[in-house]
Amino acid sequence: MFRWLTLFLDFPAGSFDAGVAFWREVTGSALSPFRGAAGEFATLLPPDGDAYLRVQRIADGSGGCHLDLHLDPAAGTVDQAADRAVALGAVVRHASEGLVIMSSPGGFTFCLVRWHGESTVPRPAVLDAGGPSRADQLCLDIPPDAFEREYAFWAALTGWSPLPKSGEFARLDQPAQIPLRLLFQRRDSAGPLDLVSGHVDFACASRELLAPRHAATGARVVSVFPDWTTMADPTGRLYCLTVREPETGRLTGPGRGDHGQQDRDGGGGDVRGDDQGTRTRGGWPVDG
Repeated sequence: MFRWLTLFLDFPAGSFDAGVAFWREVTGSALSPFRGAAGEFATLLPPDGDAYLRVQRIADGSGGCHLDLHLDPAAGTVDQAADRAVALGAVVRHASEGLVIMSSPGGFTFCLVRWHGESTVPRPAVLDAGGPSRADQLCLDIPPDAFEREYAFWAALTGWSPLPKSGEFARLDQPAQIPLRLLFQRRDSAGPLDLVSGHVDFACASRELLAPRHAATGARVVSVFPDWTTMADPTGRLYCLTVREPETGRLTGPGRGDHGQQDRDGGGGDVRGDDQGTRTRGGWPVDG
C-alpha cells in the first residue's frame, strides 16, 4: 500500500537556517531549491538514492517532525486511504488534491501523499572521522495509556505485521525498500494532554567517533548509555546515535536491543518534539 516514507524536520523561523545547515551536514546531503508560497519547504538530497528527508519552516509552534506516507496508486487514491485511516481512528486536519493531513489516534501528525516512483534507499553517509551513518529511524514516543492503540493503528494503516515486543519497544515488519524504520516506544509517564511525539535515530558504525563529529558541527552530547547516545542539535532538537549497522539497521550493541527511554534528556525525561511543529500557512503544511 505505502511504497515510501518521508520524514519532515519542522523548525520555527528563528532556528530554521541553523537547523537546516546542521541536518544537511550530518546527513551528507545537498539542499534542493526552496518551494512553497513562502519558500518554507526544501528537500535534503542524498548523494545517491532517492530523497526521504525534508525540512520545513513553520509559522508557529516549537518544532518537531511529521511523516509523509506515499501511497501506491495501485492501492487506491489518497482520499480512499484517508477514509481507511479515519475508520482506524485518525482525524483529518486538511485535505487538498493529492494530500491529506491527519493526526493519529495519539495525536501524531502525518500526511498521505502520492508515490512518485521512489525506490532506492540511499547508502550511509561517511562523515570523514565520524565513519558511516544514516538517519534511518523515526521513534514515536507514546504515552503509556495510548501505546497499544497507537501501535495497533500504525500496523493496521500500513499493513505491516507487528513484530515481537522488547520491553517498552515495538516494531513492524517493514519492507526492505522503505528508507525509514519506525520504532514505537512506550514512555514511562505522561500528562493527560500529552500527545505522541517523535525523534530521529541515526544508525552508526561508531558512536564514539560520530558524536564528536556531530559536536564539531554544532551539536552537544546530552547523555551516554550502553546502546545509544542522546544528542541535541544547535536548535535544541534531541536525537539519538544508536548502535546499529548503518547499511541494514540491524542492532550491533551489547545492551537490550533498542535505545531506552529513561533519562534520555539527562533528567528522567524523554526525547520528544513537543507541539509536533506541523502548523504553517492556513494552520497546516501543504507540501506533501
